[in-house]
Amino acid sequence: MVSPFQKALAKKIKAGTKRDLQLCQDYINFTSNDYLALSTHPSVIQAAKAALEKDGAGATGARLLSGNSKALEKLESELAQLKGQEAALIFNSGFQANLTILGTLLSSQYYDKTPIVFSDRLNHASMHQGCQLAGIQQHRYHHLDYDHLQSLIKKHAVPGHPHFILTESVFGMDGDKADLGIICDLAETIDASVYVDEAHATGVYGKNGSGLSSDYANRLFGVMGTFSKALGGFGAYFAGSQELKDFLINFAPGFIYSTALPPATIAANHQAVKLLPSLHHERHHLQALAQQVRSSFSQLGFNTGQSTTHIIPVILGDVEKCTKLHQHLKDAELLTSLIRSPTVPLHTSRLRLALNVKHTTEDIKLLTDIIGNSLIV
Repeated sequence: MVSPFQKALAKKIKAGTKRDLQLCQDYINFTSNDYLALSTHPSVIQAAKAALEKDGAGATGARLLSGNSKALEKLESELAQLKGQEAALIFNSGFQANLTILGTLLSSQYYDKTPIVFSDRLNHASMHQGCQLAGIQQHRYHHLDYDHLQSLIKKHAVPGHPHFILTESVFGMDGDKADLGIICDLAETIDASVYVDEAHATGVYGKNGSGLSSDYANRLFGVMGTFSKALGGFGAYFAGSQELKDFLINFAPGFIYSTALPPATIAANHQAVKLLPSLHHERHHLQALAQQVRSSFSQLGFNTGQSTTHIIPVILGDVEKCTKLHQHLKDAELLTSLIRSPTVPLHTSRLRLALNVKHTTEDIKLLTDIIGNSLIV
């Protein structure tokens, strides 16, 4: 028997644009976040195997119980060094990290006066939901519009209240970069704390792949990053002061009540971090591919937004056109990401291309030729 609740859910799905899971193995894949192809790097795999044999399949408990280990603590120490911060704390996923970190740090119960938060409108959903969890109203500035941010600061900043500015460094749906220097300058006018999501920058940008935040380390409140993108693994981390780390260990529910990451995952993540200084050629190749893609699509008259990175949107606006082109490419064994509202704003539906170092110039030419010759757009 189908309950009224189930009927309501089915109606909701039917009314929207249904999303389906997909298998990627049989395609030239432009959807993967494995930018440096470290998920299949032999030394990363070997590190995971060795840890699995030595320490077993699971961590067996939360960090405050049986789940802590020297391997975890050593990785946290090296992450702090990578990010130019005093300390780091590992979480189980990027979404969980932003949700529980911001949900905890922005909660008014820890302050004499309510925090005031300024946030880029296109920040990741996990950041917005972290603010919602804290019960905080965000003042959202237009994407990368720092004149608008400044006007919001003038309008809403209140002396005596704690202030925060939240941003990604590389934006995952648009492939453009925040200007962390300008953000820090504006933050210092009101003594605001700057929180940066480095999920898509770590490994790919900065000295030795340390990310875009590393040049501003002493001006930032904290940095969140993930192992699940350019590092090819799984999990996330926060890097900041030792005081902040201690606070999160004691008050962040998503950390306190989560089983620690498995030993093999920690070992793979750690080996990927160790490899970063040696990957200059891979980073250069990735940026060369990205430039080739942007140049080709520009010549074809397609809108790739303000992308300057390895993440390149092909913005068509119309959902139906995007859906048809996505399927057309899939039929040609090219897999792209179909992105639409609410992931991106209305009328900005797109195909998202995520490049990685295993792509070749031939792959790029095939992609641009098929899209360029398509009658759909």
